[in-house]
Amino acid sequence: MHPMLNTAIKAARRAATIINRASFDVDRVQVSEKQYNDFVTEVDRAAEAAIIEVLTSAYPDHAILAEESGASKNLHDDNENVWIIDPLDGTTNFIHGFPQYCVSIALQQKGVITQAVIYDPSRNEMFTASKGGGAFLNDKRIRVTKCDKIADALIGTGFSGRDMAGLDEYMEMYKIMTQKCQGLRRPGAAALDLAYVAMGRLDGFFEKGLAPWDIAAGSLVVTEAGGIVGTFAGESDYLYKGDVLAGTPKVFGQMVNALQVFAK
Repeated sequence: MHPMLNTAIKAARRAATIINRASFDVDRVQVSEKQYNDFVTEVDRAAEAAIIEVLTSAYPDHAILAEESGASKNLHDDNENVWIIDPLDGTTNFIHGFPQYCVSIALQQKGVITQAVIYDPSRNEMFTASKGGGAFLNDKRIRVTKCDKIADALIGTGFSGRDMAGLDEYMEMYKIMTQKCQGLRRPGAAALDLAYVAMGRLDGFFEKGLAPWDIAAGSLVVTEAGGIVGTFAGESDYLYKGDVLAGTPKVFGQMVNALQVFAK
């Protein structure tokens, strides 16, 4: 296993200890609203601080792009190593005691995601990937399903509750996909949805308006598991554009055909 991936796993487990401890008494967790329907807790901040401490202790010259603390001072064009962090993807689920949330950590090197960890602490499921080395769930190799028809596919999706302006467009997409696929699910943690595509619990996934920390780790896990990730137009510049489709190779193509009208 790559040493940088080992470090990311250590950081994810450190964060998970904080998350699990808080999950036993969620009612006591302090919650604040960053903007409408966009929440952050003391757990998000503490978990992120723990992740950053582990990563920067091992790699002090590496830059950080994290959901809560933002970009580190050394994040600039000539920094070749950037850790992209979501300490608690699915915060709204967490504060309601709904066990669908995760820690997401990715390493971007020279603009390419090379290491990825997605850890679900409630199920003790550790998804990992290294570029060119395959994708794994708890050290067991995983692959996307062999599903080749969208009509047979179980598809994941997401919609940000803070973006009411996009609700009508999302409902149009929801209607189209509901008519085309076997089932549509909205669990509420995009990084985990992408991991589920990688290991076959879902055959595809789509969502608009995501941040890099929602996408980075999951995109590598999916591609290393044999899937495809792209924009709604099927292009590769999804990480900072934020509009993402993922799926088995044939389902991905059929999703692009169905949803490319919504591409920006």
